[in-house]
Amino acid sequence: MITAATARPGRTRRSWSSALLGGLGYLAHPVQAGAALLLLGLGVITWLPAAAAAAHALHRWRSDDDQACFTETFRAFPRYWRRLWGLGVVAAAGAALLIANLSFLYGRGGPAPILLLAQLGLIAVAVPYLLAVAVVAARAPDQATRDWLRVAAWFAFGSAARGTALLGAAVATPIVSIVVPAGPLLLGATVPLLVGLIIAEHTAKTSTA
Repeated sequence: MITAATARPGRTRRSWSSALLGGLGYLAHPVQAGAALLLLGLGVITWLPAAAAAAHALHRWRSDDDQACFTETFRAFPRYWRRLWGLGVVAAAGAALLIANLSFLYGRGGPAPILLLAQLGLIAVAVPYLLAVAVVAARAPDQATRDWLRVAAWFAFGSAARGTALLGAAVATPIVSIVVPAGPLLLGATVPLLVGLIIAEHTAKTSTA
């Protein structure tokens, strides 16, 4: 005779398997967008437009249930390339300069530790802002570029919680995603973008409530 007590383990196993499949399905979309971003970002100066295109694909998935995140990233890329290539060049040049400075200053004495902290401070400012640019551009593709940059500054720095969440996601994701094959490459950018999109959605809801 089947009782509630004997039936419960089967239901528990089904619920766990359903949750696991749901989690894997949820993870698949950032992985798709991350693969497209990785390919498009090989040009170095193309990585910021590629990040905006990946964020656009993730936004379409969340808002319209468009699950073709890989192909949608490629479809959206030309639009964002035309409008963000200049900032992408500046960001790539700045990143190269910061890497060179960090390599030069690391392990040196004198004022080097203070200068090293200053470089890290610049990174802590640049990373949330560039993520915010991609998120804002993804959510409002028809706005003027100057509006993207202005709203991104407000989004990244208008709230300490938002800026900290963006920076924390950017730092933590490559470490946490090591457990996934090629995780840091495929998820290192798209998970912070997804975090930014979720924060933006929450901010929009609370501001209109």
